[in-house]
Amino acid sequence: MASRALFNSQLIQITKRPGVRYTSQFVAQREAVKHHAAESAETWKKICIFVCIPTLLASGVNAYNLMKAHEKHQAEHPHEWVQYPYMNMRGKDYFWGKNSLFFNPKVNHPVEE
Repeated sequence: MASRALFNSQLIQITKRPGVRYTSQFVAQREAVKHHAAESAETWKKICIFVCIPTLLASGVNAYNLMKAHEKHQAEHPHEWVQYPYMNMRGKDYFWGKNSLFFNPKVNHPVEE
């Protein structure tokens, strides 16, 4: 391994001419890739700032307006609960009470005695 590194360094020394900057095809290709990557990154940065963020804000405002309209509709026409025999079947109560751990009185029907 060390002999190969030594040979490569000697080969580069032989091929270099004094006073001439040495650039290989590989180095030129890497520089072109770096330049292209910088342009692409700038493009995607602009897309994120000027397209994605306003789109997310508009979607958030739309979702908020829909939620408010839905709440208003629910207040005007409340849901009537129907107690089916298969709902809230329990062999015994939970140790914290009759309702499940995820009980929400706005959307779930409470367990009746």
